[in-house]
Order: sequence, then structure tokens, then C-alpha cells
Amino acid sequence: MKTRIMFFIALFIIFSSVESRAANYTGKAIKAKLASEEIEGDFMTVWARNFSDHMKQWSDGKITVDVYPYGTLGATGDINELAQMGIVEFVFSDHAWISSFVPQAQALALNYLFPSDRVPEILDWMARNGEFLPLLEKAFRKKGLVPLAIMFEGWQWVSSKKEIRTLDDMKGLRLRLMSSKMLVENYRAFGASPTPMTYGEVYSGLQMGLIDAQVNPLFAAYSMKFYEVQDYFVQLNSEPFIGIPTVNRRFFDRLPKKVQQEIRRYWIDAIIPAGRWIDERNATDLEKMKEARPSLKFHKLDDETVALFADRARTVYPLYHEIGGDGASEILEALLKDIASAKMALDIP
Repeated sequence: MKTRIMFFIALFIIFSSVESRAANYTGKAIKAKLASEEIEGDFMTVWARNFSDHMKQWSDGKITVDVYPYGTLGATGDINELAQMGIVEFVFSDHAWISSFVPQAQALALNYLFPSDRVPEILDWMARNGEFLPLLEKAFRKKGLVPLAIMFEGWQWVSSKKEIRTLDDMKGLRLRLMSSKMLVENYRAFGASPTPMTYGEVYSGLQMGLIDAQVNPLFAAYSMKFYEVQDYFVQLNSEPFIGIPTVNRRFFDRLPKKVQQEIRRYWIDAIIPAGRWIDERNATDLEKMKEARPSLKFHKLDDETVALFADRARTVYPLYHEIGGDGASEILEALLKDIASAKMALDIP
């Protein structure tokens, strides 16, 4: 008798769970494509697949999002255009490459805006309470896109064939950057000779000597094997790499409100756990690179040198008002205000 009761309780739980999931979304089936800027196993593609799995489970299989890693649908600039045109519904890009379509996003490319610690918590606070993301969304919407969150992928590191410890060491450095006018101006102010280049061309560019150095988070340097053709890594502590999961506006606005809310909720709720995930991944990949090439040197600038770099970086801030396009001044003001408010709310020095 007891066994039969337990059996029916188990059945009740199972059917209740299925009914609950189905009740999340009872409309027509939705199919979408998501193009990722990064290869399989890296941050954007991992969290895109997590998003796909979540939406499928939440909708009891009615919402499916197919994920396409870097290279399967084109290069970094191509996939943003595909999303803008609605050929793919979602794109996971970054603050620099997306700026070719939405120049206002380059506010996030300005160096030395964020504190050196707890960036995911700051971005989470901003997404939930700030003025910056709603203003950025207005700019995105004018270009047929909607940003869903701002996510930390680790600090940028400069890798090079020569050691960089001072501003003088940056002079004339042929440095690969993502395609962003503000990034070019940032590193030009440091004395480098910036060269925008597609992600997939960086390794050969370094190998052939077309460029001397590149800028990326550690996980990218490991997964794309840049460390094989570089000798030194330095963290300027200047620029967090920020990913922006984005959706085509027309597609998004036609979704049921409940689905829109769940999509936004997923990405904002993912900011902090994704930040923890990437911190662990970057630390692991650092050790893997050291093990693969013991001669590699990793260095972080001291506070005095960081202050000199920061002074140079601030000289380019005024250029954003021109490069950032319509509403740039308001957007930058909101970003600075949000960072300050988040630091105060979270008790970050």
C-alpha cells in the first residue's frame, strides 16, 4: 500500500512539473538562431547554449534557439549585420564590434572607467537599477536591435613580442584591436600604432609579423593559441571586455510579453554567475599557457604606472561626444553616474 501511494505521489510531482513548465508558454512554437562571436567552449557560446537550454526547458520545448559559434555564419562584423537584418534573431557580440552599427556602445570602450574589482556586480547593479542600459537600448533600437544585458568576460591583456612595463614601451607598437574608433584612439594615446583586424586573422597576423601585439582576455589568447606566437602578457587594468547579448528588434517586439520578460530575466540573472565562471576560466587558461610555454612572462602594471596610463586615457574621453553619435553625451553621463552609484551601493572603493 505504501509503495502504491509513493508511486502516485511521484506521478503527481512529474505531471505537475510538466504542467507548470508548459504553463510558462502556451503559444505557437518559436524557432530562432543565435550567432556567437566566439568559438565553441568560449564565454559567449557557452552562455548562449545555456540560454538556449533555459528557454527550451522554460517553454517545455516550444522555444528553440540554435547556436552558431564563431566562423559558422561569418566573421565578427558579419554576424551583427545578420542580426540587424533579421537573418539571425540573436547575436552575442561585444561593445567594440557592435559599435560599427551602434556607435554609442563605444562608451564601454573608454579605458579606466571601472574599478579593478567586482565588475560583474557593478554591471548587474547597472542592469537592474541604472540609467545607462535603457538609454543604450534607445540607440540600439534605432538600428533595429535590442541589447539584453552587459556582461563581464574578464580584463583585457596585451600580448606582445617585447616586454611592456612603461608607457614608453608602447611607442610604435603595431597592436591589433577590435573595430572601434574609440579603442583606436585609446591605444593611440598610449603611443601604440593600433590596427583593427578580424578575430580569425589575428594568429596569422602575429605569426607573419604584420602586427606585434594583440589585445584580448586570457581565455581568448589561450583558445585561439595567440600565446604560441607571443612572449609577454601585460594587464594594463584599463579595459574590461564586455559582451552584449542582442536581439533583432522586430523579432523581439513581436514576441509575447511573457517571453520577452523571460529572455531579459535570463540574461540579467546570468551577469554575476557568468562573471564567476569567466574568472575561473581565465585563471585556468593562464596556468595552461604557462604550462605549455614556461618562457611566457605575465605582468600587471603597478599603481604608479597605471596612473600614468589612466591620465593618457582621459585625454580621449572628449572624443566620445563626437564619435558616439546622437545622444552620446547623455549616455556617457549615465554610464559614469551608474558606475559611481553602483560602487556606493555595493561599498566598492
